[in-house]
Amino acid sequence: MVEKDEKEKQEDEKSGFLETVKDFIHDIGEKIEEVVAFGKPTADVAAVHISSINLNKADIVVDLVIKNPNPVPIPLIDINYLIESDGRKLISGLIPDAGTIHSHGEETVKVPVTLVYTDIKNTYHDIHSGNILPYRVKVDLIFDVPILGRLTLPLEKTGEIPIPYKPDVNVEKIQLEKFSMEETVAILHMKLENKNDFDLHLHALDYEVWLGDVSIGSAELPKSATIEKGGMNYIDIPITFRPKDFGSAIWDMIRGRGAGYTLKGNIDVNTPFGVMKLPISKVGGTTRITKKKKDGGDDDHDEVLQLFS
Repeated sequence: MVEKDEKEKQEDEKSGFLETVKDFIHDIGEKIEEVVAFGKPTADVAAVHISSINLNKADIVVDLVIKNPNPVPIPLIDINYLIESDGRKLISGLIPDAGTIHSHGEETVKVPVTLVYTDIKNTYHDIHSGNILPYRVKVDLIFDVPILGRLTLPLEKTGEIPIPYKPDVNVEKIQLEKFSMEETVAILHMKLENKNDFDLHLHALDYEVWLGDVSIGSAELPKSATIEKGGMNYIDIPITFRPKDFGSAIWDMIRGRGAGYTLKGNIDVNTPFGVMKLPISKVGGTTRITKKKKDGGDDDHDEVLQLFS
């Protein structure tokens, strides 16, 4: 009886051992399946943004969406990038140790790039301010995937980017609506010329006007305007000042001797490529006060004062 119990005990232990071995083999099998299931990551250029732009440079951000189908994180070793136009390199670079893509995850990786316009125009003399450049962004993503080893994933995206040209500004005339030493109201009749290959939608303007060396005031744009590509537009800008505060410059104009004027400021424009703040400036020659009859006027009472440059 004792021998029988001992035999059953041995058989139970053997059975338990076999079950343990089977479980171990099953676990190994699952691990092998996981290894066999390792796949290549996928990626796409989701967007190319112009985050800021001015007359000197454009800051660009390339958004890369990367998916990792694997059960473990994978390192993104390097990002090589190149921006070219018509086969000509505008800029290239390398971002090392670009991060890790989580297991079974999706990450958006941002690649910042700055295009300096002086570098481009000095390299390619047929590229000028006001041009629109077609571009191609090329990106190589280099991964280190377990089992599969090092992989390179190439991506591309095309688009257009401008090289802005600041508007030419000219003060056609300054018309005095009201004139007294205590308060003078004037209208600046300005001509803006757009030498860019794209429209400028003017929605804000701030400026300051000097007569001689004296600032006589500043103001803002009363209403929006559009300057079509290669075209021009006329806008009227009001300004109010007190002549008695400005010394000899205003007296020289009243006496017909004239005084130089300067206009400086910035315009905010909407473009197909985003919002830009562009500087404007104009240094005028001699500005004097003359008299001109109102349209249809017959006597001296119909005369108004105007400034011409």
